[in-house]
Amino acid sequence: MSDHSIIYRDIAMVFAGAFVCGLLAWRLRQPILLGYVLAGLILSPLTPGPHVQDVGIFETMAEIGVILLMFSVGIEFSIPELLKVKWVALLGAPLGILLSVGIGAGVGLLFGWPMLQGIAVGCIISVASTMVMMRLLLDRGELSSESGRVMITLTLVEDLAVVILTVLLPSLNSPDGGYAQVVWKIGRALLLLIPILVAGWKIIPRVLSRIERFYNDEISLLLALTICLVVAAITELVGLSLALGAFLAGLLLGNSDFVHKLEKQTLPLRDAFVALFFVTIGLLIDPTTWLSSWHLVVILVAMIVAGKFAIWSGIARLFGYSWETSKRVGIGLTQIGEFSFILAQVSLSSGLITHEIYNATLVASLVTILANATFFKFLKPEAATTGSTTAR
Repeated sequence: MSDHSIIYRDIAMVFAGAFVCGLLAWRLRQPILLGYVLAGLILSPLTPGPHVQDVGIFETMAEIGVILLMFSVGIEFSIPELLKVKWVALLGAPLGILLSVGIGAGVGLLFGWPMLQGIAVGCIISVASTMVMMRLLLDRGELSSESGRVMITLTLVEDLAVVILTVLLPSLNSPDGGYAQVVWKIGRALLLLIPILVAGWKIIPRVLSRIERFYNDEISLLLALTICLVVAAITELVGLSLALGAFLAGLLLGNSDFVHKLEKQTLPLRDAFVALFFVTIGLLIDPTTWLSSWHLVVILVAMIVAGKFAIWSGIARLFGYSWETSKRVGIGLTQIGEFSFILAQVSLSSGLITHEIYNATLVASLVTILANATFFKFLKPEAATTGSTTAR
């Protein structure tokens, strides 16, 4: 069998596995992302049975999923939505992230980890899965509820924090610059943001309005993807991450008049590649390490479920929300997902965490997503609210 035939066979197997396992997860009323990871586990070279030949191909394709995911986050990132719950978002979210990092560092010291590994683990657990949370809220009809608005806004801030952390984490273990290198990279990112914002303000709206006159969905879709990929390529060229560029491209398009049309056009493509991303995570998980790393999995799950519940419910209470709302917010954020995978990959490639910690993180994400969905089943549905919440 030729190399091309093997590649196409592997792609067919992966999409078929994602479909079957995703459908199974949906029928069992579990997050569909778990089905994708299960498909990866079944097709992994590390498990018996049929398997893909070259995982590296899917790792590359998964990067496209990360780019499109960060692009859509940039499009969805809304300053007016932040202002509705401005104080808990602008002050509470960074505080919660810092406290999560503190938990990671503290647990690391307790178990004898290097300080940088504890910090990296804290960063990894600090961000919840936006997709998992929004899917659960959609299924329950609680997107517009008080707790739903708070959770969405907090995760948007967490998504923005991921962009900063992808720049920050590799620099922590850099031998040629240390913390000065961190400041320089973040400063360079901010400098890069200026011309992109100028372009978004002056040039892109005019280009988009002209394209819109053609009423050609294909051209507008190609334009959106071109902007996304070009800006991502530029950021990588100057030494920053592809994810950062994709996020900035989303911000750039977020000011256009027909951004929702572009968002709907890119959504199916994003979902397909995001599915590949989660299948790839399953392909990379080595089940033989589960037994040897069970103690790490228990530690991480406890940090995510108990630690993050205490942090986020406490922060919601601190900013004046009722205990019921605070409890829902705490439960909604007690999981990790796609962005934690990104941070774990960045930390592993930078030498901040071990392969054992990395594998335990992947397993912990599956456990906490499943646990999160189970916790929500025990909560009574919360009615949508329109204006009952005072500005906090």
